Amino acid sequence: MALKVVVLGAGFGGLELTTLLSEALGNDLDLTLIDKSDHFYFGYSKLDVMFGRKTADAVRVSYSNIAKPGVRFRQEAVTAIDADARRVTTDGGTYDADVLVVALGADYDIAATPGLAEGGNEFYSFAGAERLREALPKFTSGHAIVGVTSTPFKCPPAPSECALLLHDYLTERGVRDSCQISIVMPFGVPIPPAPEASKALMAAFVERGITFVPGKLVRAIDPAKHAAILDDGSEMPFDLFLGVPKHLVPDVVAASGMTEDGWIPVSRSDLKTKYPGVYAVGDVTSVGTPKAGVFSEGAAKIVAASIIAEARGTASPAGYKGDGGCYIEFGAGSVGRVDVDFFSGPSPTGSISGPSPAITAEKDEFGASRRRRWFGLSE
Repeated sequence: MALKVVVLGAGFGGLELTTLLSEALGNDLDLTLIDKSDHFYFGYSKLDVMFGRKTADAVRVSYSNIAKPGVRFRQEAVTAIDADARRVTTDGGTYDADVLVVALGADYDIAATPGLAEGGNEFYSFAGAERLREALPKFTSGHAIVGVTSTPFKCPPAPSECALLLHDYLTERGVRDSCQISIVMPFGVPIPPAPEASKALMAAFVERGITFVPGKLVRAIDPAKHAAILDDGSEMPFDLFLGVPKHLVPDVVAASGMTEDGWIPVSRSDLKTKYPGVYAVGDVTSVGTPKAGVFSEGAAKIVAASIIAEARGTASPAGYKGDGGCYIEFGAGSVGRVDVDFFSGPSPTGSISGPSPAITAEKDEFGASRRRRWFGLSE
């Protein structure tokens, strides 16, 4: 009898897991992949859309392209998760599983930051990036702030990338000399586990005249004053605010009873939850790695190996190392890669490669290779 697997969420973790299980088990697999959306996009493509480098249609990949042995995709919204019974209810039906994997990611709570919706902008959702694509051409002078409102947040390098690409965007339009750019971060440096990467980013900020405000969060926006209120009570006037909104688990995950302190706890070594036969991967967990696609993908590899080993009665795989490499846009078409290892030593360690044309090409291949593996697309 085919192993019945239900995967909730078709992001990096869900797609990698689905691909690996299909490759290994083929027709001995009965996998249902469920996502409320009809398409996938790489997180970094939101910046491409926001700054007009690519159209929204150009970066979306339809889930209808998924055609793998033992796999079927369902575009449905998950309405209930019973982890004890490994049963999932959606707006299209009910699914029972031998193995359930929750990979639903993190949602955004715009309302958690007073005034953000009324007086600012967020660039972390695809819709937010599309709105900014239309709004940014109207910004010709004044102070732009890129600000983080809460931790943890997805893709820690993204605020730095946003500030650097905004510099390029304003320079290309010939208005950079009329604009200030500041970045407000909750850390003392842009990427704490990777000192050399942080040093490179700080040098890029200085070179481009970007002000780095460390160790602060934006707690509120005052629309009347056009000011960001920081967590120490100080105010920063602005003419354009680009915010990283508060992250939280999807409502259906919170209602499932699976979370502790806001996120799903899992075993660091194998991503198992406390519920037999139930795993969780990616941004929805509190495993201890950054909320970024490459770490979701790495976790999915461990989960796939564990499921395959149990199905075949073979030895359990090696534990999750919590390592991964994230690409960082430095502007001017230059890309670097920061590699971080969270679990091998007593504390996280990181290093940087580039920025260089070789890493820029590597990033392009990173996206292309996953389009091929996950969707069978050659372009």
